Amino acid sequence: MMSGARALGLLEAFGLVYVLEAADAMMKAADVELAGYENVASGYISVLMEGDVAACEAAVQAGVAAVKAMGGEVYSSVVIPSPHPDLKKVTKRYAPEKLLPQ
Repeated sequence: MMSGARALGLLEAFGLVYVLEAADAMMKAADVELAGYENVASGYISVLMEGDVAACEAAVQAGVAAVKAMGGEVYSSVVIPSPHPDLKKVTKRYAPEKLLPQ
């Protein structure tokens, strides 16, 4: 997690274009950092952001709005205000640097 991060913001939608639009809107709307992403199944993709609670809430709202503005549908979204430290075992697996070829 980024230093001082107290929350996780997550969004899942169908299709890479929607998720890229959502992630872009999320990072532009608030002081959040891309924590990871995962192609969940059959085209559903999740994107994870880290930041303080208010920033994650604003980012998720912006991401949902961006997907809807394109005519897409958000499968799920959530802000976890104070994630348990053990969740890092899950989220670090999806860090962009681990998923992209070096």
